[in-house]
Amino acid sequence: MLIFILLLSIFIDLILCELPSQIHPVVIIGNMIDFFKKKLINYKNRLSGLILTVLVTFVSTVLLLIIFEIIKINIILFIFVYSLILSSMFSIRLLLYSAWDVKNKINNNIDAAKKAVSYLVSRDTNELTERFIISATIESLSENITDSYISPIFYFVIFSLFLKNHLFILLLIPLFYRIINTLDAMVGYKTKKFAYIGFIPAKLDDILNFIPSRVASIFIIISSYILRYNWKNSFRILKRDAKNCPSPNSGYTMAPTAGALNIQLIKKNIYKIGDNNKKINPNSISKSINLSILTIILFTSILIILMVFI
Repeated sequence: MLIFILLLSIFIDLILCELPSQIHPVVIIGNMIDFFKKKLINYKNRLSGLILTVLVTFVSTVLLLIIFEIIKINIILFIFVYSLILSSMFSIRLLLYSAWDVKNKINNNIDAAKKAVSYLVSRDTNELTERFIISATIESLSENITDSYISPIFYFVIFSLFLKNHLFILLLIPLFYRIINTLDAMVGYKTKKFAYIGFIPAKLDDILNFIPSRVASIFIIISSYILRYNWKNSFRILKRDAKNCPSPNSGYTMAPTAGALNIQLIKKNIYKIGDNNKKINPNSISKSINLSILTIILFTSILIILMVFI
């Protein structure tokens, strides 16, 4: 049943994309974070971040438990709602569509492309040239493949190998990951305002993404080989540049992507990844999307095989 639920959740994500914001678990989590953050942010102690994490996790767990108990009344309802909730813990279609959107706009309207990429990155995009818009898009796509899909599904499947009969816990695991990831996105900044409350959420996010990001890097290299991209360079740049980013994890997917495409990804005054062997252009976005799609397919296929035979 778990394999069917996983496949159904992927199908739901690809067809429906995202749930309405009023009932989307991540939006609800974000609202909770915002509520508790206002109460805790003035406490200049790193424990404020731990308390924030515990409060959001506790309330989310209670809400999930209530839903879980309600949907148990009918097996069809249970499978559909369970899959629906699981699908909200990751986002394949939105991840890929966001990159396609920038690619489609960049040739026709540079200002529209700047606006589109501003939703993907935290940097100021108003002054970005075409080269840096493309770079930012590929950086975001390759980095977020871990956050948006690999990590939550990795934990769901790995724990399912040992907890097959504990369906509530199995759903709680990707939910906990999404809570930490959302906390990091909202408060995990190295600024004066968030230095205390964001410290623990940011560290937890680094810990949770440590293994999945490195697993993702392997599948990116394999995918580059299948697509006849430069897989040898993908591996070389991974070894050389993966640690160039301030984040301990994001470089592990950006570096093999840059290497596979023979391009250089640049965030001004922050990092350079890869070699400038080929001029970066809109087609580079298309190639990075193809690389991401195959990475997701291969990763999912291996996990399903594990679920079948273990």
